[in-house]
Parts: sequence; C-alpha cells; structure tokens
Amino acid sequence: MAGVQTAVALREQGFTGPLTLIGAEPHQPYDRPPLSKAILLGKAEDSAFEIDFEDLGIELRLGLDVTGLRAADHEIDTEAGPVAYDTLVVATGAHPVTLPGTEGVPGVHLLRTLDDAVRLGPVLERRHSVVVVGAGWIGAEFATAAREAGCAVTVVEAADRPLAGALPAEVAAPMAEWYGASGAELLTRARVHTVEPGAPGAPGRVVLADGRELPADAVVVGIGARPATAWLTGSGIALDPGGAVTADDRLRTSLPDVYAVGDCASFPSARYGERLLVHHWDNALQGPRAVAAAITGTADVPYDPVPYFWSEQFGRFVQYAGHHVDADELLWRGDPAGEAWSVLWLRAGVPVALLAVGRPRDLAQGRKLIEAAVPVDPERAADPSVPLKAAVR
Repeated sequence: MAGVQTAVALREQGFTGPLTLIGAEPHQPYDRPPLSKAILLGKAEDSAFEIDFEDLGIELRLGLDVTGLRAADHEIDTEAGPVAYDTLVVATGAHPVTLPGTEGVPGVHLLRTLDDAVRLGPVLERRHSVVVVGAGWIGAEFATAAREAGCAVTVVEAADRPLAGALPAEVAAPMAEWYGASGAELLTRARVHTVEPGAPGAPGRVVLADGRELPADAVVVGIGARPATAWLTGSGIALDPGGAVTADDRLRTSLPDVYAVGDCASFPSARYGERLLVHHWDNALQGPRAVAAAITGTADVPYDPVPYFWSEQFGRFVQYAGHHVDADELLWRGDPAGEAWSVLWLRAGVPVALLAVGRPRDLAQGRKLIEAAVPVDPERAADPSVPLKAAVR
C-alpha cells in the first residue's frame, strides 16, 4: 500500500522521471483490508489496486527480494543484481510475529498476505475447529470471519483482555463480551505452551501453559508485527530498538536521498510529543503524499497526522482516531453494553483521541476537533445526544 501510493503520488505531484516499484510478492499490488474479510470468505478473488501502472510510467518488478542497501553507491542489492537509484523510498512494511515453536508446523497460519488468505480459505469452507492466538485487531477480524463461516472458534490471549496493547482495560472490557455473543470462546491470561500435530496437514491440539488442551484443526496466529527492515542491516541507516526506521518529520531517513514510509518507519509527532509507529492503512495512504511532496518540492510541511484506523468485527464498525496515551480524562458517550457508543479522551480539556463503535458521526466530528486542538465542554461532550461539534467551548 505505502509503496504503491508513493509511486502514484509522485506522478500526481508532477514527477516525470523513471519510477520503479519493487515488491517481493509475485502478485499485482493489492490492498490488504479485504484479506481478513471478503477474500477470506471467498466473496472476492483478489483486491488488486485499480491502477494502470503502465499508463503512469511506473515499472513494476514483482517477485523480487531486496537484500541490501549501499548508500555510498546509491544502489540496492536484489536477487537479480544491483539496482541504482537517485532517490529511494523504503516501504517494506512489517512481518507478522510468529509463535515460537510453531515454525513449519502444518496447519499453523499467519494472516498478512494474499497467499495467507488463500491458504486460510479452505479452513473456513470446511468449517474447521480453529484456535486463534491473539485477541488484537487481526485476531478479532479473523474470529469474526470464521464464525460467519460456521467454524468453532477459540481465541487465546496472554493478556487479561483483548486489545491490551491498544486500549485501556475499562474500554476493552465491553469489547470482550462481543466474542461470546458471536459464539466464539475468549480465553484471557492464557499462554500457548505447544501446538501438537494431529492428522497429516493439521495440528491436533493446542496445549496451554496451565495444562488445558484445545482441539484444533487449524491455528491462526495474530500476535503483532515487526518492521520488515532486516535487509537494512549494515547499511548505516538509523533504526530504533524495535527495528523501525527512524524517519524525521519529512519522512527522511538518516541516509541521504533515502525516505521511509508506512509500517516500517516511525516519525516524530509534535502533536503528541513523541515518536509514533503507526501500523495502519491510513498511515500508508497519507505518508506517501508527504514523501512525494518532499521529493518533488511541491510542499515542505511536517508529517504529523492524527492517526486513524477502523476494524469490522462481530457485526460492529469500530473506528479510532488520535493517540490517547497522555490523556488525563476519559468521557463515555453512550452505553458500552449497547450497539453504539464512543469514548473521547481529553488532555487539559482538548480532545486527543476518540474510539467510536457504530457512531461514525462522532468519529468524523471528533477527528476534526482533534486535528484543530479545540477545547470542549466535558459535560456536553459526554452527552451522546449532543453532536461533538456542538460541545466546543
């Protein structure tokens, strides 16, 4: 997504030079959100971008791994030999974290690529018994699809709640109820000890650290992702301890003529006073426009968006905007036991983040308030009958 959007944005912003887009996957560039939805359920064959790369003068080199970067020579190394660049944009995304001890075990799946989704399709078609490891966004979306397909689903989460790394306990608590209501079983404070083989081509059971055994025809692992930057080892590019490229506020890296965008790069946010690593679709759409503007010189403004993402799970449309870590006040809009509610985070009376469940108008208005850093009246902002834009002081 980030690589494709960077190439398209460069053309839109007037770049006329040669433009090459290299990708490790052999498929035509595609969008990822449908992988956990339509493609997984067999409702679509692919999610290829409707972009005429030839008409835009973008050379595609697909199925090609990049193995190194030599900045002094302005070259990257690939399986097919070196490729020279005047300007390089690193948009290699992230790799899913694997469950230790399950590498190569038949029937253990990740869900990150089109090939992953295609391999998982038959699991849903056959209504297999599935154990999902990880109750994050991907785990919830896969569990939703698996229940829709008629699979028996057990979700195993090491933390005490779903979305533990993303949301505070009081906000995640009502979301935990969605699992059981959908017919899925959610086990928290549960760690996987081993995955034991069963019939050929499938696991037989998942053994938890406390000795419980879960039957499993298939295991799907969704326990996070790490920046795909191992190929940059030895290049001299600055990485943080987690492996993300540390870009500046124009998404420039520590190497000359090298930019980084999307899941593989963090950037400093003046808005939130810290460096952000955003693994979401909107960042892979907005960041490329900033990179293209910096390369073409059409604009010179810091990249400091209000992060945004959405998730469809258990019959609900969940949206989040902002960054709530430093908030000092949390306001509920509506009953979290109901179908539609929101949570607004404030810092010194100013909205900094919003989670909306089935309240898209709250999200749209709240996002604008966050972007403008406009103070609100907490009493009015906590009244779900009052539009957020009408709660401004």
